[in-house]
Amino acid sequence: MNNTHSLQSSKARFVVGTGRCGSTLLSKMLAKNTAVCSIYELFSGIDFSFRFKPEPVSGPELAIRLREDHPMLTMTLKRGYEVPEVVYPFDDSSSQFNIGDPVPWILGIAIPRITDTPDQFFEELMAEVEQWPVQKLAVHYRRILDWLTKVSGKQCWIERSGTSIEYLPELVNMFPEAKFLHIHRDGREAALSMREYPTMRLSTAVMYGMLGDVEFSNESLKALERKDPEAIDHLLKVYPPINLYGRYWSDQIQRGYDALGQIAPENFHHIQFEDMVTNPTQIISEVAAFLELEQGDWINDAVALVSGMPVFRYGQLPDDEQALLDDACRQAMTLLDRPMK
Repeated sequence: MNNTHSLQSSKARFVVGTGRCGSTLLSKMLAKNTAVCSIYELFSGIDFSFRFKPEPVSGPELAIRLREDHPMLTMTLKRGYEVPEVVYPFDDSSSQFNIGDPVPWILGIAIPRITDTPDQFFEELMAEVEQWPVQKLAVHYRRILDWLTKVSGKQCWIERSGTSIEYLPELVNMFPEAKFLHIHRDGREAALSMREYPTMRLSTAVMYGMLGDVEFSNESLKALERKDPEAIDHLLKVYPPINLYGRYWSDQIQRGYDALGQIAPENFHHIQFEDMVTNPTQIISEVAAFLELEQGDWINDAVALVSGMPVFRYGQLPDDEQALLDDACRQAMTLLDRPMK
């Protein structure tokens, strides 16, 4: 493999958004551009206590973190719930991991979208990272992103992680010159979608205290699973109060928007999910212009991925739940200048 020092660093480009905002579809659309390495979820699976630490770290230390699974994902998969983001080939007899095993996050989600031999590719990446010296995580992450782009034969990368708007301040600190495309959705529909999505149903309930005061670190989450697996079973089977998910959606938006003053106006752009699925040609062309991607036939291929507006869940809620959800989302909806209909 080529040493990453020899690579020409790509311009940093990120898609940010809350959970269940439509960013996965946007990643798939951008991947239709054959020059783009569309990288899924590099950051969101790294232990919260380590992910953006300011102190320099060694390559071997980072590799240890990248080899970790995310407990929330493992808890969900081992109980038989489907997580569509995970595309690791568990059913392939040659695969190293079986469904429910603690598969490294980046191997479960990002790498199988880049290569047909994910286990080998992952080990090659780890061997590369383990050689790197002590340096800031910003340097490590940029080298990983550039390495993935180079070995996949692409020209540039665009990284997209679920819930990334909540750590936009940290991304801006690490990549101050980056372009940030924000995709957002009506907060009430995003919240309802989060509650339907098993990993987010579980993680939000834990994050907002339904199992007591639990630190959201890998170590603490694994300890929770060992101590009370039945509580995890229960949270995955039931539907916790909808205002928790509205609150989480709101908190993500508000934390992300705290960083806007640190971003040059020409480096931040936002689109609405609803516009993307009702007028995809215009929106993806707008996105391409902002991200400085060449226009071309790939836009038609990207538009073909859109199947229309999902079913609205908000109107199916009882009046009291609608009121709770409205209250939870109102402040952030105002920040986004989105009307409460």
